[in-house]
Amino acid sequence: VQLVESGGGLVQAGTSLRLSCTASGRTPSFYTMGWFRHTPGKEREFVVGIHWDGKSTDYIDSVKGRFTISTDHTKNTIYLQMDSLKPEDTGVYYCADHVVRTAGDTWSAEYWGQGTQVTVFT
Repeated sequence: VQLVESGGGLVQAGTSLRLSCTASGRTPSFYTMGWFRHTPGKEREFVVGIHWDGKSTDYIDSVKGRFTISTDHTKNTIYLQMDSLKPEDTGVYYCADHVVRTAGDTWSAEYWGQGTQVTVFT
């Protein structure tokens, strides 16, 4: 499985960005895809996941109501619509596949994209 992200950039707080992640070499499955981020001074964290059927999602509390994940099966792509961006959203965002919750609030993934930088300034 290869994952290619796009859509990062430098934006002002309060504005929006949409990230895209296109998967290749992936057979249709019931696995979850999602996004993680690595923000300055913190370890990489799970942000949001979506079951490939699109019926189940998980968001971390800090992005609920601001971020929306979606899928387009025809393009083998997932999207992350990020609205009302805050400076603390700054970081490298990684698309991931075969995402699983290992324990409590700990998540991991088997496949990773190369990451796309999101920088939010005030």
